[in-house]
Amino acid sequence: MSLSRRGVVALAVSTLVLAACGGQGGAGGTAGGPASSGGKVTVEWWNISTTEPLKSFWAQKVKEYQAAHPNVTIKNVPIENEAFKAKIATATQSGKTPDIYTTWGGGVLKQQVDAGLVKDLSSEAATWIADFTTAALQAYQFDAKTYGIPTDIGMVGFWYNKALFAKAGVTTPPTTWAEFLDVVKKLKAAGITPIALAGKEKWPGHYYWAYLAMRVAGLDALKQAAVDHDFTKPGFVAAGAHLKELVDLQPFQKGFLGAAYSTPDGQAATMGNGKAAIELMGQWAPTVEKDAGKGIGKDLGFFPFPTVEGGKGSAGDVFGGGGGYAIGAGAPKEAVDFLKFISSKEVHRQAVETGAVLPVLKGEEDAVKDPNLAVVAKALAGASGFQLYLDQAYPPAVGQEVNDSVAALIAGSKSPEQVTQAITETAKNE
Repeated sequence: MSLSRRGVVALAVSTLVLAACGGQGGAGGTAGGPASSGGKVTVEWWNISTTEPLKSFWAQKVKEYQAAHPNVTIKNVPIENEAFKAKIATATQSGKTPDIYTTWGGGVLKQQVDAGLVKDLSSEAATWIADFTTAALQAYQFDAKTYGIPTDIGMVGFWYNKALFAKAGVTTPPTTWAEFLDVVKKLKAAGITPIALAGKEKWPGHYYWAYLAMRVAGLDALKQAAVDHDFTKPGFVAAGAHLKELVDLQPFQKGFLGAAYSTPDGQAATMGNGKAAIELMGQWAPTVEKDAGKGIGKDLGFFPFPTVEGGKGSAGDVFGGGGGYAIGAGAPKEAVDFLKFISSKEVHRQAVETGAVLPVLKGEEDAVKDPNLAVVAKALAGASGFQLYLDQAYPPAVGQEVNDSVAALIAGSKSPEQVTQAITETAKNE
């Protein structure tokens, strides 16, 4: 799915994906213009924290900030996820932005930056940017400048059923792709469905190709492809070939091509009801598994995506996304000050302790109480590199082609070469 749809799923069935946003005078005004000179200032803050615990949490923080800054009014505007995306798209297309608004970074933010709509925070936020983890910041930085401040981060990895692994005689999670394929074979031999996949929604399948591209070609190759629009290089073709190795083992549940993600008979429920041993999914997986199915409790484990022999990618490179804030180019200085407040170590730790977000600041992993999420937080804190979801990192049309073409490969209607050719053609036409 696109990150837009991913956000909808996460917000609908869990509170694990944070997205908050703000505004520059509403749907495109200029709020107070540049810095005020002691007069009354209104900072409009669109956000999609429409569910608990974040809805109440941020409302309380607004009250605290206004109490300490009586001349500043923070206009808190929660907007449902999809409605927000439509509203911000309309605003930016007309050349306007809110004072503070959510961003997932990547290609969409870059387009806004290129249009002159986003404030460069490199200087004003220099003293506090240093507190963020490298992985958290990467999606919001272009040409050594920072245009957004992260508020949440997550990563995709393999969630697995320890009991089913034991039944198949698998004692430790695989660390290489060859070992992973061997585990799939052992699970099948034991009469266990190896992998749950929502083939209908496409986005979960793109995780496999993206991670394999990271492991084979490396992060630099994915970044270069955003510049030269060429996905036909050997590393990308090899990623598809490795995915085909998996597909040829027929590892997915019966009817996976028609399966959704969070429905009662979808991927999460298949995993949560113990009917499959593995799913490749983001940090929200345990909650969705319990919402859609029963959940498998202490039998649930997590391991990172394996390395590929001979690949250029690092085992410590992770794939995922999160939420952040950008500030409109014409926003008042108070917008930056409020963003600094809600990004402070104290406030961010409190947000993490609600269980709704994962740490983006260094040294706050201990605030994560859920044991499964603690594993994810630790992996993120020690990540050697970070790749944003491809359907967010690249322009929307390119991301959609990745999803569509990888889904076709999984369904058996496209070859690894045809996948890379289709993505390249779309990228060059953007």
